[in-house]
Amino acid sequence: MYPLGFSSSIPAFTSHSLSLSLSSSADYISIAQAMATGQLFSRTTQALFYNCKQLPIQRMLDFDFLCGRETPSVAGIIDPGSEGFQKLFFGQEEIAIPVHSTIEAACTAHPTADVFINFASFRSAAASSMAALKQPTIRVVAIIAEGVPESNTKKLIGYAQSNNKVVIGPATVGGIQAGAFKIGDTAGTIDNIIHCKLYRPGSVGFVSKSGGMSNELYNTIARVTDGIYEGIAIGGDVFPGSTLSDHVLRFNNIPQVKMMVVLGELGGRDEYSLVEALKQGKVNKPVVAWVSGTCARLFKSEVQFGHAGAKSGGEMESAQAKNQALRDAGAVVPTSYEALETAIKETFEKLVEEGKITPVKEVKPPQIPEDLSTAIKSGKVRAPTHIVCTISDVRGEEPCYAGVPMSSIVEQGYGVGDVISLLWFKRSLPRYCTHFIEICIVLCADHGPCISGAHNTIVTARAGKDLVSSLVSGLLTIGPRFGGAIDDSARYFKDACDKNLTPYEFAESMKKKGIRVPGIGNRTKKGGNKDKRVELLQRFARTHFPSVKYMEYAMQVEAYTLSKANNLVLNVDGAIGTLFLDLLAGSGMFTKQEIDEIVEIGYLNGLFVLARSIGLIGHTFDQKRLKQLLYHHPWEDVLYAK
Repeated sequence: MYPLGFSSSIPAFTSHSLSLSLSSSADYISIAQAMATGQLFSRTTQALFYNCKQLPIQRMLDFDFLCGRETPSVAGIIDPGSEGFQKLFFGQEEIAIPVHSTIEAACTAHPTADVFINFASFRSAAASSMAALKQPTIRVVAIIAEGVPESNTKKLIGYAQSNNKVVIGPATVGGIQAGAFKIGDTAGTIDNIIHCKLYRPGSVGFVSKSGGMSNELYNTIARVTDGIYEGIAIGGDVFPGSTLSDHVLRFNNIPQVKMMVVLGELGGRDEYSLVEALKQGKVNKPVVAWVSGTCARLFKSEVQFGHAGAKSGGEMESAQAKNQALRDAGAVVPTSYEALETAIKETFEKLVEEGKITPVKEVKPPQIPEDLSTAIKSGKVRAPTHIVCTISDVRGEEPCYAGVPMSSIVEQGYGVGDVISLLWFKRSLPRYCTHFIEICIVLCADHGPCISGAHNTIVTARAGKDLVSSLVSGLLTIGPRFGGAIDDSARYFKDACDKNLTPYEFAESMKKKGIRVPGIGNRTKKGGNKDKRVELLQRFARTHFPSVKYMEYAMQVEAYTLSKANNLVLNVDGAIGTLFLDLLAGSGMFTKQEIDEIVEIGYLNGLFVLARSIGLIGHTFDQKRLKQLLYHHPWEDVLYAK
């Protein structure tokens, strides 16, 4: 536990530096000493946060900045199974807070962090809290979860008491030392914190069973006094880790606290320990108290309020009995909750008149930068985007492809070709067009293991590489000599056809340029034995396409090239390239400029990449299923030239 004035040397962890400089462990004062001097927290207190909850952590950091702290109050985050860093903001600066997978690792890395804030669920809160209490560096454990089994809570309390440690909760929102340190979501939003003047210390110590009512009382106290010095919500469970009287006695030993406000509730007998402390003179500062739940007597049967402990177990546990006992012991107890504000105000003003309180001078807190997303939603700023997407949107209730909801795609029986038409062309093409796309994918999915792409994939898979590596190895061979000829065939055939070049003029002009006609030529097919895939595509196009102008032109070129050599047939690349031109032009859905752009960008080659990926993946699975060993090319298949 840090004594007042202790200066930590742990720097803010910036996103530009991933090295952390830790100071040596300070000379801690024990919890017994802390209870005697009253201080649990200070402006240098740092915490470990269990279970990565970005919003409450960010609220703690925003409070730190508001209070003018030099270092963040969250030293590290514990997220079981995870390691690394969590990016958050400290004012306007983005910082990276270390994330540890275990409590032990976090405590070792951050020996000066002595508060453990536990946001675990009720199922694991007890075990993680006990693990934290057993760490020598942890002095205070705050348990946020409700519903922690009472037997487990008793064990935690017993261990904490025997080892001079403090448990706040379970079922607590935490606590706050104004201008210094706050736990999690305590006191709510920054607007509420500013409204309640919690960015600087006041003169009032406050303790409550209820976290929700704490926010209400922070507001009330700020209206009629100079604000709170420290506020604690002990939690509403039957067995709280620390009691109302524990904290009142602490406050009594803090010089800055001049008066205390206590908010209890029906059920349990915690308030009677405060009654005894008052009677024995252990508390020498004014205590304004109220026990809520007086309305319980209006009900004919026993009432269970929101908290597990808010259930009267007899007359002594009723709100009326406890209010009267506190009043008899010397506390200022109003006649109703509505009169509590007046009682606090009058007590504070009396202390001012007696010269026991010099009201804290008001200071102006710094402006907390607003998150960009919040500012955009509120219309305060506009920010340029960095990525533009026109084909899909997943922000609504369901994903959309080119504006078509996913449910419509499934319900209307859209196929792969339809999805390609939406994501590639941003429109729903006629069914014959999408069917043609699907035929192209089927025909180009694979062409055996000896083709360069498949061969590379097989070799990579046999080297023990993963699916993605094997697939990419094959895909990277696609180019002008393998698959990539589809784009070139469409480009050159379109240019020649649009210019009304004769097949002779086209072929000879390409020859003069030293360029082979893309889409013409096949190693195994000849004039009398044409590629069956080409015939299937041509037959489909003649049946369904409104026009096959480019395909007919390609066949005229084929007739000319066959007169030169028997293997210069129209191959599948040429067939797909020219027929896709006919598809785009004949559908009536694309302008000439759009068709030129589609060809230039490389859409058609995308079809081959998509189709051949199916086969390459198949070859990868095939090799792994067969458990094939590393491939070694045979020496006799290599010419060793000198």
